[in-house]
Amino acid sequence: MKRIIFALLFIVLILVLIFYWLDYEMNAALNNKADGSNEYVVILGAKVKPGGIPSQSLKNRLDAAVDYLQKYPTVKAIVTGGQGADEDRTEASVMADYLIKHGIAEDRVLLEDQSTTTYENLLFAKELMPENTESITIISNDFHLKRATILARKLGLKADVVAAPTPKVVNTKSRIRERLAIIKAYTRGQ
Repeated sequence: MKRIIFALLFIVLILVLIFYWLDYEMNAALNNKADGSNEYVVILGAKVKPGGIPSQSLKNRLDAAVDYLQKYPTVKAIVTGGQGADEDRTEASVMADYLIKHGIAEDRVLLEDQSTTTYENLLFAKELMPENTESITIISNDFHLKRATILARKLGLKADVVAAPTPKVVNTKSRIRERLAIIKAYTRGQ
């Protein structure tokens, strides 16, 4: 009986350590801040509400993108995201409209509107860039950037980041779910 209890406590300890290690990894990814040196920024898609209204998570990403693109006027943006079953427009089209409405020139915005996952966001965005592109900037919510940079690396791209804040109402749930997604990205690549 003591062996079983010891084994269970050991497993719980390992799980707790993994939980905190993944939190550390998510936070450490934020240190690789973008400096405008990459030609392309990939803005990862997120939920669009009925009527083409960005969710708060997506709006935060777009506001961070507007600030970044205004600061670095030679950088081009690739907005990503297809149309979910409960969305009346593609995430990419809503994002492009938002950027243009907020002063980003239309010729700086490329649309990738077929993806349904973070991996596809990056894979399909890569197809829109010149073949010799080796490094990109990724804009997403803070919790999401570690996994996004792992996936970019698996696609042969170095990535620096611009972190958008995660809305408090979804922060805990997002960070817990993201831990599992990071493990999947490390082990399966998607």
